Amino acid sequence: MGNYGTRRLIMSQPRQSPIVCCDEGLYEVTLLDAERALIAKLMAELAELVEDDSQADMLTRLFPTALPNDPEAEAEFQDMVRRELIATRIERFKNTTNTAQEGVLNREQLEDWMGAVNDVRLVLGTQLDISQQEDIEELDADDPNAMAQSAYWFFGWLLEHIVATLANEP
Repeated sequence: MGNYGTRRLIMSQPRQSPIVCCDEGLYEVTLLDAERALIAKLMAELAELVEDDSQADMLTRLFPTALPNDPEAEAEFQDMVRRELIATRIERFKNTTNTAQEGVLNREQLEDWMGAVNDVRLVLGTQLDISQQEDIEELDADDPNAMAQSAYWFFGWLLEHIVATLANEP
């Protein structure tokens, strides 16, 4: 996953939740155009990456080894579930890409967003070699990874609000 779009997506101001329950099973999504474009772009890129499966090292957190001490059983397990996991993820990425510009989502769409946003964070975390939370104040705008780090933090912020909204639905 490469170019992250707008150069200044580093969140400098705390904002209200971008996801608000507006009616039973419906959620209002209030994001900047650049944020919506970033979501659509990275979801499309991630769908291609997962479909291609040639960069397996970037996907290790999406498809972790289930049986690390038994390579034969691991291979059997992967043969049994890998294709379905890939298909499910690709569908979720495409659904999120297709609804990135929507102002209102239903619960199923928001749940797709939740899974897809989490997956983007996992892949970005692998790419950036992030294993623990770091403070956003530690980001250096001149760092070549600053935009990827900013995207990582943006998706973490978005995921936090999606989860909180779904958990607190009336």
